[in-house]
Amino acid sequence: MNHYPHPIIAREGWPFIAIAIVAAAVVSYFAPVLSIPLWIVVVFVLQFFRDPARVIPQDPKAVLCPADGRVVVVEKAMDPFAGREALKISVFMNVFNVHSNRSPVDGTVKKVDYFAGSFLNAALDKASVENERNAVVVETPEGVTVTFVQIAGLVARRILCYTKVGDKLTRGQRYGLIRFGSRVDVYLPLDARAKVAVGDIVSATETILAELN
Repeated sequence: MNHYPHPIIAREGWPFIAIAIVAAAVVSYFAPVLSIPLWIVVVFVLQFFRDPARVIPQDPKAVLCPADGRVVVVEKAMDPFAGREALKISVFMNVFNVHSNRSPVDGTVKKVDYFAGSFLNAALDKASVENERNAVVVETPEGVTVTFVQIAGLVARRILCYTKVGDKLTRGQRYGLIRFGSRVDVYLPLDARAKVAVGDIVSATETILAELN
C-alpha cells in the first residue's frame, strides 16, 4: 500500500527553496560563475525537503520506523514520558536523510510534551535528555503504549509536530518534521521483539523496528 498524502517536496521546505532559487538566479544574472555555490545550496535544500511515498506494512503487531537514518541505540531504558521501563530504539538522521516523521503504529494520542533544550550531537545518548525534544505518547487499539520522541540535533533548530492529544494516528501517517540533522527515540513495552540492530540503515515506515506481543 502506498501512502502519499503530501507533495514530493515537503511544504515546510517551500520558503527555503524559493529563497535559495531567487538568490541563485539573481547572482547568476550578474555573475554566473559566482552563482555555482548557490545552485549547489539549492540542490541541497531540495534533497533535504524531499518527501517520497512509502509502502506501509500492514501487520498490526509491527512497529514501523518513524524516520529514515541509522539505528544508534537498542537497549532497555526508562521511558520518562510514560513512566515505565521500556525497550528503546533510536534512529539518527543525518542531513542527507528524509526528515519527515511518521507514526510507527495505529493509535490514539494520549500525551504530547515539548521540551526546550540544547543542540548536542543527536547521535549521543545524552541528547535524549538534554536536547530540544517533543514526545508523543500513543495507545494502540490493543491498549499498548508506544512513545516516540523527536530530538533536535547539532544543526536542527526547530521541531515541527502536527498531532495533539485525542488525535487518531494511523501507521505511516506523517505527523511532523525536524529541520536538519536529528534523531527519533521509540519506547516500546519490554516484551516487544526488536527487529533491528545498532548500525542498521532504516527507512521511515518501510522498515519494521520491532514486533509487539
